[in-house]
Amino acid sequence: MPKTKITRRQFTKTTVAASTLFAAPAILRGRNLNEKLDIVVIGTGGRGGSNLRSVESENIVGVCDVNENNLAFGRNRHPNAAAFNDFRRLYDSVKSFDAAVVSTCEHTHAFATLPALQMKKHVYCEKPLAYNIAECRVIREAASHAGVATQMGTQIHAGNNFRRVVELIQAGAIGDVTETHVWVGRAWGWQPSAEVARKHNDIVFAQNRPAKADEVPKGLNWDLWLGPAPKRAFNNVYFPGPKWYRWWDFGNGTMSDLGSHFVDLPFWALKLKAPTTIEATGPAVNREIAPASMTATYTYEKQGEQPATTLKWYQGTYKPQIWIDKKIPQWGSGMLFVGTKGMLLSDYGKHVLLPTDEFADFTRPEQTIPASRGHHAEWIHACKTGAPTTCNFEYAGWLTEANHLGNVAYRAGQKLTWDAETMQATNCPNADQFIHREYRSGWKLG
Repeated sequence: MPKTKITRRQFTKTTVAASTLFAAPAILRGRNLNEKLDIVVIGTGGRGGSNLRSVESENIVGVCDVNENNLAFGRNRHPNAAAFNDFRRLYDSVKSFDAAVVSTCEHTHAFATLPALQMKKHVYCEKPLAYNIAECRVIREAASHAGVATQMGTQIHAGNNFRRVVELIQAGAIGDVTETHVWVGRAWGWQPSAEVARKHNDIVFAQNRPAKADEVPKGLNWDLWLGPAPKRAFNNVYFPGPKWYRWWDFGNGTMSDLGSHFVDLPFWALKLKAPTTIEATGPAVNREIAPASMTATYTYEKQGEQPATTLKWYQGTYKPQIWIDKKIPQWGSGMLFVGTKGMLLSDYGKHVLLPTDEFADFTRPEQTIPASRGHHAEWIHACKTGAPTTCNFEYAGWLTEANHLGNVAYRAGQKLTWDAETMQATNCPNADQFIHREYRSGWKLG
């Protein structure tokens, strides 16, 4: 393989195009940068508590959580903020605010986010953007109409490692990328036995919805926690912490959770959007719980200078064949780009060009993607100035839709031909039930 040197001119051309692609519209508010935003925070426990602390440079004027214990955390830190258990009441009551931070569970993301967008308020929402494809589409289009600063909580996107990888891929360091393999070692979800579940440090291995009801923890409003999801009795397998995301009624398992982080890198580097076909493999579908282990294969048509390419996702016990054959470093999780001139292997914090000996004299392109201010700081800056954010809802909407499509193909049980415009698997009407959902009485989106 010849040693490759990327010229500054070649690299600048690709990165300018990338920055244009990912710049979402935002309101230019004309604020003094020293003037603080008025922010409401919906979800103040766990990740929500972390997000709350990350925006405390601004004025917190409202806090909300269905769990009184979590709400107390927000109240104690911001005693002058209005406090609510139900975000619908928050939006009815707190009329004067600039932005919202949403850190609820996945199945209520869209319901907590949409009202703020309709009020033309800036929004930061945790990943994945919404519970299903239909809700992603509603949020993405509402954000476009609102013209506000938006950011999905994919914090790794702000790290320097991802930026260096994007520079290399878009500058042609490994040639045309014809395939990408993304794998994560986490094996949480439906397991064939308790023994296997313990091996993977998981807490759920049941096959069916629990028949018995556990006592609802003190301070938790279980009815509000369920929100638009089908009514069921409380059980400790759903709450607290990340237990809920394994259950189809509340989340979409590892595919939508970690896919938001790991698929983010090839999505950014290759400027991906809507796949043409999606095919998934794994164990027999469980009606209640997402699988611990599965694969999903996406095909993308040629777009601009990017040739047709495939992206394959692996979780749990599945790994790429090249990994199994030990032809690449045995990283527990990673993203492997395969190009016509070599390969690039990355994870969250590091990357390497392969084969290493053939890139020994490689000259890296100049760093033209600037360092992030920080994932939350970037969003706050955008709220005040109209500057772009890198994980805005336009970008994040398409990324989340793609991740959900892996689960749709798995649950539908066949390879899908996808029409993004009509939001339909044209060859599989059965898939529609996993693209949309009916909401519990009293809940309506929009």
